[in-house]
Amino acid sequence: MKWNAELYDDKHAFVFQYGESVLELLVVKAGERILDLGCGTGHLTKKIQQQGAEVIGIDASPEMVAQAKENYPELDFIVANGADFSFDEPFDAVFTNATLHWIHDADGVIKSVYKALKPGGRFAGEFGGKGNVQLLLAATATVLKKYGYAKDNNINPWYYPSTAEYATKLEAGGFRVTFATHFDRSTLLQDGRDGMAKWFNMFGSSIFKGVPATELPQVLNEITDLLQPTNEVDGQWYADYKRLRFIAIKE
Repeated sequence: MKWNAELYDDKHAFVFQYGESVLELLVVKAGERILDLGCGTGHLTKKIQQQGAEVIGIDASPEMVAQAKENYPELDFIVANGADFSFDEPFDAVFTNATLHWIHDADGVIKSVYKALKPGGRFAGEFGGKGNVQLLLAATATVLKKYGYAKDNNINPWYYPSTAEYATKLEAGGFRVTFATHFDRSTLLQDGRDGMAKWFNMFGSSIFKGVPATELPQVLNEITDLLQPTNEVDGQWYADYKRLRFIAIKE
């Protein structure tokens, strides 16, 4: 997926703003060496550095990494595959926010993180859990089927595991899971009704690959109409997020 990093910072800042509370899981200690997996445009990477750590940010998107380097030229950012990376010097911790649902090779991520950590090192973060944006996906499937662009409801391009599923993978990968929780977090979108179409354009563009550009505005408008009873409250529009947070220790 090709990212619009400037639009991400401008209209979807909630991603890293919510991530600031995820940093509490990390409990950064001064002098630690920490990897920010899926650093995006670097804002949380900077927060980690401000807490006294030596930090490196990696992201699969060249556009995101370029923006991160522009935002924080004093930090180290690298383009890397989150499911297949390695470093010569190990880390005390790996942090991740709103990234792992983009990577279907969860086992590859866990294997790479395990190798990157020191013994006793921790892997902490948050991403989309089971049922994330299920209302958005259901409305989208209905409209795409209406226009002949989808055969069934299976249009989800992301990886949204349950707590048990992901904890099992972590344990199989050699980690001891010390904390895991799955919770609802309705997320306010900017720009009112228009925010729904902008959310899809930023995060769900792959779902609409077969839709001609001339038809896409109408499709998105109909999806938004279907979502109004559930996702609009007093003029404010929300994405129905469900998040999975975890802490795991390398045994």
